[in-house]
This record gives sequence, structure tokens and C-alpha cells, in this order.
Amino acid sequence: MPKDKIERAIEKALGSGGEDYQEVIYEGYAPHGVALLVVTATDNTTRTVANLRFPFKKMGGNLGNTGSVAFMFTQMGVFRLNPDGVDRDELELEMIDHGLEEMGDGEDDDGNPQLVLRCAFNDFGTLQAALDARGIEPVSTGAEWIPQNLISLGDAEAEEVLKLVDALEQDEDVQHVFHNLA
Repeated sequence: MPKDKIERAIEKALGSGGEDYQEVIYEGYAPHGVALLVVTATDNTTRTVANLRFPFKKMGGNLGNTGSVAFMFTQMGVFRLNPDGVDRDELELEMIDHGLEEMGDGEDDDGNPQLVLRCAFNDFGTLQAALDARGIEPVSTGAEWIPQNLISLGDAEAEEVLKLVDALEQDEDVQHVFHNLA
């Protein structure tokens, strides 16, 4: 997640005036049948849904009802680690006992390699405690919605979908957009 979005979320959470921010997840389809989950933090759901409806409509997507695409995703706890000095095989074998479901490679925003550990969302605390006990401090932690099935598109169609995703991410209330584009 970009640094400016994190700072905005912190500012919103600490906001003066006692504003009440809540997490709201909007669901919809991008062009070519790609499912989208849009995670927002908002104090005005009417404004947020209006702000999201415009790019969906303008770029060939459809904002859906609650439950229209969420069933295609699984919420998982995610830990991103610095891979330097980590024995991957040993870590994987040990963490399986603490809820690890999958481990793979990833990159941060600057293209640096990371080790990505995923667990069932309910096992988040257990896996975090196991990493703490082993003295491993994650670079980042959080929850992600992982698609169960991916959709492959040609370059032109994928670009249309990514333009919509980018437009949605420009809204100040949007925290993250998850999709099932391969």
C-alpha cells in the first residue's frame, strides 16, 4: 500500500472532531467480467458510493450488491518478510503448525524481494505470535482478499480493467482494490 494512503488512513483514524470512520467493502465487476472488491474507510457512505459509481459506469463496469462477488474471494492474513537470512524450508515447516497455508515470493513497491506468508484470517494472531517467538519482525502485515479463480485477458482488455482499478484507487476513501485478473 502506498505511503500516502497509509498516512491518510492514520490521519482519518486520529481525526479531530470525533468523526466516525467505518470500513465498507463495495463489490462490482470491471469490464470483461473481472470481479472487484473495493475496501474503503469512510465517514460518509453516500459520498463514497457516489464517488465509486462514477468510474464504474464511465469505464464499462458495474457496481454490484453486497455478496455479488465476495464469494469469489477468501480473506487471508498476510505477512511480508525480508528474505535475507531466512531459511525458507525450516520456516515453512515450523509455521505450518501455526496456521501457515501458503508461502511464496513477492516484491515491495520498490521491486525489492519479499517472502509472503498467508494464513486463514482466523489464524492471524497465532502465526504472528509464532513469528514473534522466533524473533522475526514482518515488514508489513494485514488482511487481503485472495481470488479463488483468476481470469486471463488479452493485453488490451487487461489494460481497460487496470484503468478502472487505478481510477478507483485515486479516491481518498479507497484503501485497496482486490481483483481476480491474472
